[in-house]
Amino acid sequence: MGQGEHNCAGVKTVVKSHIRRKKSSKREADLSALETEIIEYSLTDEQRNCLDCSHTMQKIGIDDRSELKHIPAKMIHVIHRREVCKCKNCEVNAEKTPIIKADAPGPLIKGSLASPSVIAHILAQKFLMHLPLYRQEQEFRRNGIPISRQTMCNWIFAVTPVLVLIYNLLKIKLVDHDIIHADDTTTQVLNEPGKSAIQKSTMWVYRTGCDSSTPIAIYEYQPNRRGDNVKGFLKDFSGYCHNDGYSGYHNLTNVINVGCFAHARRKFNDAWKITKLDGTPAKIGLDYCNRLFELEREFATLTPQERYASRLKHSKPLMDELFGWAGAIFVPQKTATHTAITYLLNQRKYLENVLLDGRLELSNNRAERTIKPYVLGRKNWLFCNSVDGAKASAVIYSIIETARENGLNPYEYLKFLLETLPTTPLSQLDALLPWSEGLSTSCYVSK
Repeated sequence: MGQGEHNCAGVKTVVKSHIRRKKSSKREADLSALETEIIEYSLTDEQRNCLDCSHTMQKIGIDDRSELKHIPAKMIHVIHRREVCKCKNCEVNAEKTPIIKADAPGPLIKGSLASPSVIAHILAQKFLMHLPLYRQEQEFRRNGIPISRQTMCNWIFAVTPVLVLIYNLLKIKLVDHDIIHADDTTTQVLNEPGKSAIQKSTMWVYRTGCDSSTPIAIYEYQPNRRGDNVKGFLKDFSGYCHNDGYSGYHNLTNVINVGCFAHARRKFNDAWKITKLDGTPAKIGLDYCNRLFELEREFATLTPQERYASRLKHSKPLMDELFGWAGAIFVPQKTATHTAITYLLNQRKYLENVLLDGRLELSNNRAERTIKPYVLGRKNWLFCNSVDGAKASAVIYSIIETARENGLNPYEYLKFLLETLPTTPLSQLDALLPWSEGLSTSCYVSK
């Protein structure tokens, strides 16, 4: 094969007595979506002369070296300049003078410098990258941009009613499913009526299961952890609800509660870590749970119908053995092992519900993973100043996490929504949901 010829393995260049093969690399594939800048370096005529024989050397190829170049983000001052015309003849001869202006998009927030891209950036920085507004304010100032944290806060409140349209639609779509996962975490609101600044409130999360082709994650702020909150959210839902065993889920007539074996396993593991001895009740209970999860990994590639049958054949006998052992063994009270066994037995009827449908999961880890972004953000911005702020956070987290679940770039999706929602009729909101075909191509994460 001569110089420059191609084959399926790449380009071969013949150099003296050996062959140099240029292979395509994973790095090149990863960087293929980036804008490329090529800087060429050439030899001078004098450098081309051979030092041994003084003949002119011939070009045999090129030597590439790649590096990444960082260009800091910049803010651009955009002026929307509309032509304005009036009728001079009517001004002189008529009672009123017609005046027209050229068509132009209206402002997202009247009288504000805010644009969809700026607000989407602020939202993504706080609710996706966990960067509090005061740190964003500092970064803006370092770049000569006078945007205060109060201004950013005002912008967030101003666009939340726009984003609520998508949030409310996502809630409706979520309860149309027949399998959901639910979890909650504490949050702090400084200025909440009837409560002191140190009293905790609750951020709930509800999300779709593994069977959904349109993943949805909904966050909901509530001032407390009462079961009425769950009842209110799930009033239009009917089906299976994965949860951590909180009693607030158990009084719902329209819900079949599915317990979490990860919680049971965690309690046995905590008990075992105290002694780390084999043969103890804590280690036996932990081993039972581990074997159940090993079976689930074996069932991962099965269809729901096949998984249902396999669980009845393999998992159910193991569960029966586990619960029989836990009911017969005696362990001292007020020990970690006693706590683990008590939780297991109290949750038995909910834990066994995983056997009812092959689409169900052995744990509620899916909801725990979804609540984690809020927990990470809370470690940085610590609290919400007001109830309205907590509710706005729930709306924005819901949109961002649902976008991520559907393979979208959250910043681009937020920008798209802020550009299109103000002029989209309510009857056409479905076209703006994260799985819709009408989204801008920029919303999708580059592969």
